[in-house]
Amino acid sequence: MSDTSPPSLPPAAEAAGASALYVADDGLARCPWCQASAAYRHYHDAEWGHPVTDDRRLFEKVCLEGFQAGLSWLTILNKREAFRRGFAEFDAERVAAFDAADVARLLADAGIVRHRGKIESTINNARRVLELRREFGSMAAYVWGFEPAPATRPARMTTEALRAMTTSPESVALSKDLKRRGWSFVGPTTVYAFMQAMGLVNDHLDGCHVRGRALLARAQLALPRPQ
Repeated sequence: MSDTSPPSLPPAAEAAGASALYVADDGLARCPWCQASAAYRHYHDAEWGHPVTDDRRLFEKVCLEGFQAGLSWLTILNKREAFRRGFAEFDAERVAAFDAADVARLLADAGIVRHRGKIESTINNARRVLELRREFGSMAAYVWGFEPAPATRPARMTTEALRAMTTSPESVALSKDLKRRGWSFVGPTTVYAFMQAMGLVNDHLDGCHVRGRALLARAQLALPRPQ
């Protein structure tokens, strides 16, 4: 199945365009946006919506969400290993030291999305990560401070509920604060997709076999605290 969803929308919007859960050959029900490939199903099962507190993964994801703008997430997922090689495994300290030669190198790398503005944004945002670490102890301690209260989330996660959630008050607030701190390519929709993927919200549909597992992982998570 090809990805026919609007290319600028996050997986939640892809799910909103579908009418039912997807049951794969293994008999497990999944959110319908992951049908395109086995790699996409693995991403859905093993990563999307599971809570993340590792700074490298958080930095990687916010950068890749920025690169996704105008494209599908599947396109970025298929290029993720090339992005990791090009951006020093998204080690913020190393990326913060990139210079004009690195920008030129990345613009010549056919394995990634060669967009000067997004490449330069990634370098800029790496420097902003270091500032967050100095202030909060970690990027994780900062971003998890924007997790929405459970009472504000839908009682049931249906396609209808998702239609209204390409942004949220928390993603708007996080986007605004990141921009105030000098980040770029972090609009509210991009930030909401980041929050979905990193488990700050759980937008797996009711009936998806991953939803309960992601909820349990969040319940067992020890939140990072600002230092």
